[in-house]
Amino acid sequence: MMRTTQTLALGGVLLLTAGLAACSDGGGAEEGQITLTYWKLADTNDASKQAWEETLAGFEEAHPDINIEVEERSTDGHKEALRTSLGTSAAPDVYWSWAGPGIGGDYVESGASLDLAEYYDEYGWEDRFSDVGMASVQQYGGYDGVPNGFAGAAVFYNKDLFAEAGITETPTTYDELVEAADKLVAAGITPIEFGGTVNWHLMRLLDNILMTECGADTFRDLITEQADWSAEPCVDSTYSEFHTWTQEYLTDGWVSLSDSEANALFFTGEAAMVIEGNWFDNVLRANDVDTSTIGVFLFPTGTGELYGDTSNVYVSAQTEHPDEAAVFLDYLTSEEPQRINQELVGSRPVNVNVEVDSSTQDSLDKQWNPIFDEATGLYYFNDQGMTPALTTEYWRIQNLVATDQLDPSEAGAEMQKFIDNQ
Repeated sequence: MMRTTQTLALGGVLLLTAGLAACSDGGGAEEGQITLTYWKLADTNDASKQAWEETLAGFEEAHPDINIEVEERSTDGHKEALRTSLGTSAAPDVYWSWAGPGIGGDYVESGASLDLAEYYDEYGWEDRFSDVGMASVQQYGGYDGVPNGFAGAAVFYNKDLFAEAGITETPTTYDELVEAADKLVAAGITPIEFGGTVNWHLMRLLDNILMTECGADTFRDLITEQADWSAEPCVDSTYSEFHTWTQEYLTDGWVSLSDSEANALFFTGEAAMVIEGNWFDNVLRANDVDTSTIGVFLFPTGTGELYGDTSNVYVSAQTEHPDEAAVFLDYLTSEEPQRINQELVGSRPVNVNVEVDSSTQDSLDKQWNPIFDEATGLYYFNDQGMTPALTTEYWRIQNLVATDQLDPSEAGAEMQKFIDNQ
């Protein structure tokens, strides 16, 4: 009954295909079935693929009257497909998206998401989700989507390379992190890796330095355009520190590497650190990395907050089958699928009735438990916290500073000039 469409080329072919498939009762449906189109990210490893297949199989068995037609795409392909289809007749019935203001929020604000208030009452969903999950759903004033995930990002490090460089303790302050990077350089080891061909990879370094230098309140005021980038002294120190990292601590040729090419340096022990999310545990296993040799620590911003994101599964405002879509969302967030994802993928359950079972975790997975439990808040990846237009400018200035084409002391003024001229 399930039919999965692999990543499609963008452009006219995609829109035509999506338009024919979306919001229809066609596709692989059997007689008497309702078909829902569901767009999601492509699974990138065997564990997440198995978890998704088991989840769909469970839904099919429980609801034989509903056919789920799935389309999967890469990260950037998914963003582009949603951007060009939501709000039109080509929109899917149900879609997965990041939930921050810069991506998912933009779709909600444009009216692409169906307000699910009546289904929250019908299914009692408010009791199912945590405060973080409900905050993700209600941040735009309605009930948009159901929580799908809560991801945290931190610094993964190679324990053997740290030992080789004489680093005996993981950094707990930014100064200690810089000191560790200097020790790695002195030992002939590349401290940290990023790929320069995708803006969002190196952005993670800049985001965390901005949080470190400015603190949580000013950080949020800056990314929401409530503070003046040209007037806050912490902005100058942020770009100065960021410039130092890009000139002294990255591998040669990082500008021409993709994120996956850069991450390969970590897999092979050629770079000591990388900023990635908790999903990276499975990526490491998929690349035959012995996870007992890997540690993870919170980027030492001094705020106690966790860097990361939330994601939701939304119902399109254009769907002709909102009741069936709600049935699908109810199943996705029920206890059994959440257990499957927790056990196979290591995902943090969004259903509060499903607890993390540490007996099923390996040593690396277990390191995330105190990081999540002790975090005092969540700050988004900036491409999800900023508007799309501001993100584009943030990336442009980031790249100019990183490649030595803009003096760090001029970066804040450049950002503010863009904001003032919008």
